[in-house]
Amino acid sequence: MSSIQQRLHLKVSQRQILTPSLVQMVTVLALNKLELKEMIAQEIMENPVLDDALDDGSATIEELKEILERETPPADSQVLEASGEADPFEEIDFGTFFEEYLDPGYRPPPAEIVELPSFENFLSNPVNLVDHLSWQLTLTQLPVKQQEAVEMILGNLDENGYLSDSLEELAASSDFGLENLQEALALVHNCDPPGVGARDLRECILIQLRILGLEGKSAWKIASDYLHQLERKQFKEIAKGLGITVEEVAKSMRVLKALDPFPGRRYNKSEPQVIEPDVYIVKSGESYTVVVSEDDLPQLRLNPAYSRMLDHGNSTKEVRNYVKERYTSALHLIKNIEQRKQTIIRVCESIIRRQRDFLDFGMDYLKPMMIKEVAEEIGVHPSTVSRAVASKYAHTPQGVYELRYFFSEAVDGPEGGSMPLLILKRKVKKMIEMEDKNNPMTDDEIANILNNQGISVNRRTVAKYRADMRIPSTHQRRERK
Repeated sequence: MSSIQQRLHLKVSQRQILTPSLVQMVTVLALNKLELKEMIAQEIMENPVLDDALDDGSATIEELKEILERETPPADSQVLEASGEADPFEEIDFGTFFEEYLDPGYRPPPAEIVELPSFENFLSNPVNLVDHLSWQLTLTQLPVKQQEAVEMILGNLDENGYLSDSLEELAASSDFGLENLQEALALVHNCDPPGVGARDLRECILIQLRILGLEGKSAWKIASDYLHQLERKQFKEIAKGLGITVEEVAKSMRVLKALDPFPGRRYNKSEPQVIEPDVYIVKSGESYTVVVSEDDLPQLRLNPAYSRMLDHGNSTKEVRNYVKERYTSALHLIKNIEQRKQTIIRVCESIIRRQRDFLDFGMDYLKPMMIKEVAEEIGVHPSTVSRAVASKYAHTPQGVYELRYFFSEAVDGPEGGSMPLLILKRKVKKMIEMEDKNNPMTDDEIANILNNQGISVNRRTVAKYRADMRIPSTHQRRERK
């Protein structure tokens, strides 16, 4: 690696720490295919440097100059001028650095081509916020008392994902102590989506910054101590108070603007959603292959005309700064989409290794599997696995399943073994479906049948599983017959 390349690598690495790229990486990973398509379409509209290689429309140099004159924000250049710092982009040979992302459309090296099964779009009821959080927390195997405290927290989240009542109010109206609720809320704060369970905007932002590893950085300090000044756009006052430059304040602002102030809204969809598989798990001989579905995603490329404008050297500094910033933003998006793909593949390959019997033989062969186990195997944080499987579906030889379906805690099974909680709930549901409608079974009777099958479970546990599946009580089922 040349000295220039080394310096470039160092500078890009340093810049990523305090840019929205890290925030975008987390956001992109959590998107399913349809959401990703929408995001890419929006980015193509907003960033003139990004192109869809399948679109034959191509602007001339003169047309691009006119676009830049309209879109170049003067405020950014003023901040750069005020900082007095050297422009790190001056050392970059754009033609070389971005070469692999230019025309005709960047794609990673192709994997072995596998014939995909045909699949028609179908409707699915969307997962709501409480269900999404409950699924994550169930897999942590909390003690019963702590699980109940967590459920109380989840029951008091508003549509934006904020905690609607204070912990003191919840403690006063329940049997939980303040310390129990504080511990429960801390668990919720570590869940996906980042920022959920916050009590105000400031806490929502700080939770997201902590998860991103930016605790103590400039963006953190601004959110912690200068939100009012930020709302009033008192940037010089913030810079003076923190002892940093106005440019550093501007960088931190871009990070803060990339965060989600309403983390719960994404899960507020009540209508059934059209979904597509995000991955295909295809059997090829005796092995399984993971294929990420991306056939109809735009083939992103960096428009080479903009690179030529920089090489010509006859553009104003303001235009050059804007183009460089747009190039960097576009490059980060392309790389984040590729990283999303690779993370999903690694997670699915781990699922295949652990759920081979399910893929071969079906539902009854599903095994207990925890998020933490997969995270440790592939070397990532558990929250990364949670985001990688969130709202995503896999087409498998056994049908189409949501990826999170494969994760289920272990419960005591027959003959001293274990079984997935999901299978146990399925047994309870089937027993209720097959019961005498004129004389529905009680939770005690269901528990006794399961115990006779070697599955240790009590009435209270059966009642909880039944409630989780939104199955009415014995009395309610008798009245509905």
